[in-house]
Amino acid sequence: MPYRFIDTIAIADVAFEATGSSLEELLLAAWAATLKTMIRNPEDIEMRISRGFYVTQGQSDLLLHDFLQNLIFYKDAEGALFRVKSLTLTKGDENYEIDVQLSGESIDPSRHQMIVDVKAVTFYRLAVEEMREGWRATVVLDV
Repeated sequence: MPYRFIDTIAIADVAFEATGSSLEELLLAAWAATLKTMIRNPEDIEMRISRGFYVTQGQSDLLLHDFLQNLIFYKDAEGALFRVKSLTLTKGDENYEIDVQLSGESIDPSRHQMIVDVKAVTFYRLAVEEMREGWRATVVLDV
């Protein structure tokens, strides 16, 4: 599993550790964990609408924060849940850049089994680490 929930970091919030063989896989695993925090059946999100965004950041932990925060923004601003259709990451001399394309639909309480409302990604214990076998992140979500 590319993520696991951690019960010992935050009592009132939700914490998880995500892993990936690449930074792209790590970002996708972190979104899968965030989505699974909000909805029991993310596989039932249908591809009815498309959105996209672009993020530039100098540090991998801030890149992860901004990536997740953009996805949470769409949930709040449009009442929609998205799956990542494509994610293109480039590493320049000073910055990481990601171009993200999404596909999803408006939240439908009759079909989407909502669990909790994720309000934001916190900076508490936020960490991204490149290891010999890939990448690992720790994330705490404000719910």
